[in-house]
Amino acid sequence: MARTVHIVDYIEIPENVKVEVRGKSVMVKGPKGELMRNFDYARDIDIRIEDGKVVLETFFADSRKRALIYTISSHISNMIIGTTKGWRYKLKVVSSHFPVSVKVVGNYVVIENFLGEKAPRKARILESVKIKIEGKDIIIEGVDIEKVAQTAANIELATKIRDKDRRIFVDGIYIYEKGVAE
Repeated sequence: MARTVHIVDYIEIPENVKVEVRGKSVMVKGPKGELMRNFDYARDIDIRIEDGKVVLETFFADSRKRALIYTISSHISNMIIGTTKGWRYKLKVVSSHFPVSVKVVGNYVVIENFLGEKAPRKARILESVKIKIEGKDIIIEGVDIEKVAQTAANIELATKIRDKDRRIFVDGIYIYEKGVAE
């Protein structure tokens, strides 16, 4: 069985993006904003910039190091995409029993009259995430994919139904599209 001893991965840096590497911290600045992420947990991975590319390198790579280098590569790629184009999640409000109203109040999405409940349900909006409500659609946008996805998950979980038949009670707010905002 052949064993890979040396793994190198390259990430192209677009012209309108500036990437800075300080030790294990990577900062990406683009037209939509800036993101910073610390990869201190990756002790055996070397991160540097060469010839307009982010270079990730490791020696004596086992499966853990190989997985780690490609995970960090994906994180940096997502940071570059987020700062150039942004991320967008779309959710749909589905209500068959009671008319549901959704609005943004401060750092929360407030869902009123869900299944006829008197108390409104709330979902937290993470910082630097923008939400637009257009009829039955909720559009979540931002530069950090993790914050956008977590905000969408918070909204979806706020309307999770328990102790009822899911075939009949399909009410809720569901993610139906996710990807790059263009």
